[in-house]
Amino acid sequence: MIYYKDKKYVCHLDLAMELIRGKWKAIILCRLNNGPKRFLELQRMTCGVSQKVLNEKLKELEGDGLIFKTTYPEVPPKVEFELTEMGKEIFPSLNLLKKWALKYEKQLEIQSK
Repeated sequence: MIYYKDKKYVCHLDLAMELIRGKWKAIILCRLNNGPKRFLELQRMTCGVSQKVLNEKLKELEGDGLIFKTTYPEVPPKVEFELTEMGKEIFPSLNLLKKWALKYEKQLEIQSK
């Protein structure tokens, strides 16, 4: 048993999956792989996510050290989100999961629109 932020995890894989669990976290990480993005740019790129949910997920990813936020002292304030080194290192694993899903989409009866 391992512990992280007062939660128990069965193993390190369980912890790693918790860090990217949910509908939006992995997508956000993939969108940030091509460089820093502003909040509204991320929201446009992740069609369907509300401002509230995007804000929550960005805070969670930042709290776990996968992304960092840079605030520029401008009016209006400019804020950018970017992958940390730890966030960059998880991207190849996310890419492998995507390739796996593409390979088995017929078997899984995935419908693309």
